[in-house]
Amino acid sequence: MSKNIYKNRRDKLDALLPENSVLLLPGADLQYRNADSAFPFRQESSFYYFSGFCEPSSLVAIVKSDKGLSSIAFVPPKDKIKEIWDGYRAGPIGAVEDYMFDKAFDNTQIDLMLPDILHGNEQVLYSIGKKKGFDQKVIEWTTAASSKDRHSKSINITDASSLIGNIRLIKDDHEIDLIKRACDISAEAHIEAMKQVKDGDNEQFIESLYIHEFSKRGARFPAYPPIVAGGENACVLHYVENNCELKKNDLLLVDAGCEFDMYAADITRTFPVGGKFSEEQLKIYKIVLKAMNAAIDTVKKGNSIMMPQEVSEKVITEGLVEIGILDGDPDQLHKDGAYKEFYMHKIGHWLGLDVHDAGDYMEGNEFMKFKPGMITTIEPGIYISSSSNVEDKWKGIGVRIEDDILVTKDGNENLTKKVPSDPNEIESLMS
Repeated sequence: MSKNIYKNRRDKLDALLPENSVLLLPGADLQYRNADSAFPFRQESSFYYFSGFCEPSSLVAIVKSDKGLSSIAFVPPKDKIKEIWDGYRAGPIGAVEDYMFDKAFDNTQIDLMLPDILHGNEQVLYSIGKKKGFDQKVIEWTTAASSKDRHSKSINITDASSLIGNIRLIKDDHEIDLIKRACDISAEAHIEAMKQVKDGDNEQFIESLYIHEFSKRGARFPAYPPIVAGGENACVLHYVENNCELKKNDLLLVDAGCEFDMYAADITRTFPVGGKFSEEQLKIYKIVLKAMNAAIDTVKKGNSIMMPQEVSEKVITEGLVEIGILDGDPDQLHKDGAYKEFYMHKIGHWLGLDVHDAGDYMEGNEFMKFKPGMITTIEPGIYISSSSNVEDKWKGIGVRIEDDILVTKDGNENLTKKVPSDPNEIESLMS
């Protein structure tokens, strides 16, 4: 893929960064699982967004001066011995020639050179609090830069989280194509799971099935630890033990999506282990499905991002009244938050390089409005644990349904509709 994409993203910062400033983008470091065995390396998302560079312990400085914008990369040095063991390194020359940075140096030179790069600038911007130890390093570099000339202006440290996040929030065509591929792969894995699950399977087996289906389609890793929750385990929102046996009469909630070329998908489906919903399961499921479809309809340019939340709450409240779990006037129950015992989470989040992607949810003092290029999840649910004060027939039912929705100029596009959510279609697929 052309590295021009990343250079173009850096070039666009010229219009967004203040004069006489430096934006610092730290890359990820290797993380060790135990002893000298490292986890597979995964680059920090914002660093990757502006660089396309996937070697650990790297740093990019974007300098905005009266001469324009320039990019300086610090990357692992060329090392023939380490390359024999760990693979190719671009080195500073490769960083300039292949990744189009204006200058590049060995990452061993960061502490020596950063104070000189910061000297004479008025602001240093970076995402505060995101990388362990980096805040202190910025303070040290800034202090060293200021001490070079007692008559120079002080250097202000500014949090760039919103600046970077809101750039990443609007996806370009290249990103949308990658997310669509991640969604397709993930949807196909959910379809295979629906076809294969059976009474007596272990949750871990189903998890391994998803990872296998992701991998064989070109997505080596899940975008997050899959949630594979049978029966009442589905009432634990972030259940990840995935070690229980599945029972024929239970529902299975699976929240799983792959990562393809760094981009995430996020899909949840709830389906009956035995292939047929019980009467009570189906009633709960239909309420959640109605809430999801109503919420998706509100994901449109210009609408508040909180509109899907409010709509889903009202639909779920009305549904719980209709089946007798809640008692009273639906409007008043909604105002009182009575639904929160059974639907206690927000309806979605941004999706992109991270499964819970960067980007603000507020503009000033108001919630953000949907804009074309945003991708949000829509994932209402109802969770009725055995401790709930309801009839026994409802206890242990947990249902969540989740799709990934792209905001377009004319409405929206459901990127994960390939995997069935209609209960009749699910039962047909599983028969």
